[in-house]
Amino acid sequence: MANMVSGNTIAEVARLIGDAARANMLAALMGGQALTAGELARHAGVSAQTTSGHLAKLTAAQLLAVEKQGRHRYFRLASSEVAQAIHALMSVAASGPKRHHPIGPRDAALRLARTCYDHMAGRLALALADSLVREGHVILADGAGIVTDAGRLFFRDFGIEVEGLRTRRPLCRTCLDWSERRPHIAGQLGAALLDKVLDRGWVARVPESRALRLTRAGESGFTATFRLPLDWKDPPLRLAP
Repeated sequence: MANMVSGNTIAEVARLIGDAARANMLAALMGGQALTAGELARHAGVSAQTTSGHLAKLTAAQLLAVEKQGRHRYFRLASSEVAQAIHALMSVAASGPKRHHPIGPRDAALRLARTCYDHMAGRLALALADSLVREGHVILADGAGIVTDAGRLFFRDFGIEVEGLRTRRPLCRTCLDWSERRPHIAGQLGAALLDKVLDRGWVARVPESRALRLTRAGESGFTATFRLPLDWKDPPLRLAP
């Protein structure tokens, strides 16, 4: 039976996330990789001692989990539910009042392709979702996704056995892309897609960032396999209100 959640409990979790340094740490971990305390300190812009205190609080609240490898300790988000909560806050924050700051190269790279916990986000992920729907491989509606029979064959040819992805997590669901305001594919299928394109060398992780770098092999591979339009990398048109 699930624990009853009180307003005080919600407020305590919100208080932990609401600190700017801790929020920066949690956002950095949305890249899906476990990070050391030193790496998180750089993302948060605080001292090692301050970072240690923040990490202790986040771990005690079960927002973070710790993995030990030899003398090193690595921190990651404790669950996909935590990642969904952080992503939802990112979407709300991105929809708020404009913060008058220019979009730098780092932001442009994140908008093109990035990790969203264990799956892809950005214009690349949206182009893939559009392609999979257009080709009849998946059906997306109301936050959920269904892989069709044609989709199972397509993913098998791509190296993903859909039947082997069955776990307690949803096979296919949508995740609202905070930068583009449209859904991309998450769930087990989204995670499997990210793993596969990383293995194929179509994208590469950018150090100290959630951004994914599109490789030359990826340029041709994505276009040929998923039949992406030539203008998929272009920013969407913003119509005046």
